[in-house]
Amino acid sequence: MDRLSTLDAEFLHLEDDIAHMHIAGACVFADPPPSFDDVGRLVAAKLHLIPRYRQRVRAVPLELGRPVWVDDPHFDLGYHLRHVALPAPGDDAAFCRLMGRLMSEPLDRQRPLWETWLVEGLEGGHWALVFKIHHCMVDGIAGVELLGVLLDAAPDTTMMVPEPWEPRPEPLGAAKVLDAWGGLVTDAVATVRDLIRAVGHPTGAIRSAFAAAQGLARFASGLGATPPLSIEGTIGPHRAWAHSSASLADVRTIRAGFGGTINDVVLAAVSGGYRELLISRGEDADGAEVRSMVPVSTRHDDGRGVADNRVSTLLYDLPIRVADPVERLGLVHEQMTELKASHMAEAGEAMTAIGNLAPPMVVGALSRLAIRAMHQLPQRSVNTITTNVPGPQFPLYCIGREMLEYRPFVPISHGVRVTTAILSYNGRLYFGITGDYKTAPDVDVLASGAARGIEQLCQRALAQLATTPPEATRSDNRA
Repeated sequence: MDRLSTLDAEFLHLEDDIAHMHIAGACVFADPPPSFDDVGRLVAAKLHLIPRYRQRVRAVPLELGRPVWVDDPHFDLGYHLRHVALPAPGDDAAFCRLMGRLMSEPLDRQRPLWETWLVEGLEGGHWALVFKIHHCMVDGIAGVELLGVLLDAAPDTTMMVPEPWEPRPEPLGAAKVLDAWGGLVTDAVATVRDLIRAVGHPTGAIRSAFAAAQGLARFASGLGATPPLSIEGTIGPHRAWAHSSASLADVRTIRAGFGGTINDVVLAAVSGGYRELLISRGEDADGAEVRSMVPVSTRHDDGRGVADNRVSTLLYDLPIRVADPVERLGLVHEQMTELKASHMAEAGEAMTAIGNLAPPMVVGALSRLAIRAMHQLPQRSVNTITTNVPGPQFPLYCIGREMLEYRPFVPISHGVRVTTAILSYNGRLYFGITGDYKTAPDVDVLASGAARGIEQLCQRALAQLATTPPEATRSDNRA
């Protein structure tokens, strides 16, 4: 029986009528759109490669085990495929409004948790596929891998013939309980084996335990409440959304001029975008504190080949108080280097493993209690979420049409009114900014500010490189 992990199940627990836990990607294509029937045939031909697309989540009686995936006996592909067209002129503002509306609707828990929308009528004769999928099924990297299954790496790929499929009957409630507790025993035995192996290597075990404790302490120390800002607080069920993009070649130029990683550059640009957003709202950016949760992949090549969530997290205070973009980048690089060495991500991964041993009814009850509490008193430990996912650096195709852009979406949650998703594709970075419709309709300021931050850093880097001897540049890059 296929059970959700504790982390997968947590995205179900975190969801309510206001906070919807789906992620999405808007893939924009060139050339005239295919017919809706052709899109249906494409997805139907790929379903055997994506078992989750024909499965739904079912609870274990009395929550005596984590939810399980079972085949949907009434699976109807037509329900999950949707078709809409923007009225002329189909400008970007209209598309952003449409995305906000599509993302404001929760997925049906009684069906497989995904939808695909064919959107026609975009400017320039373009069209889009919007892939919407619940976060309990995939994280960002798994979502990109899923996109690689649904689309093709060549324009002339022959469409496959759908494979026959018969749903397996759903196990009885008693079988679910027995399987859940059997799985818990298996997990516990595996943990004991790991502990026994650790005893045989005490030095490494002590070092790992100390690192995990150090990381957990660092994580806990970062959970203090931040000073009040307009980007935090209660949210409603409706969403605003905006997007922008920047060149990865510009990012490489920035790294050549000032060092750092791609993620450092991205976080510096996003910090500048938040600074612009707060200033546009009349808030004191020089005295503000914006703490971001930064997901970190813990995905390993273990041969499972299952789409799921395998992430830990870092807590990072974005340096929005720093006005100069180059100084901001240097600070991000310094702080992120120190933060990665703090073992915070390893501590999060260890806590997730321990969570798999916890009684599901306790985990679920505590999660729901926390959500109800945040309705009344939203948390102020985390102000935003910033995800950065590497995508394919080559073009993808849908029925022969080239994908031009990939505009990402991540949800907001109680206390977090604005979130940022960054995804790279075929030489460009794409920013997708989600906001609460009522309290953060101006997320376009952040989107444009982040892209502008890349441009500013690139201009400064070009000036720096023009006055720096090549030998010094090579030496700095090696360092």
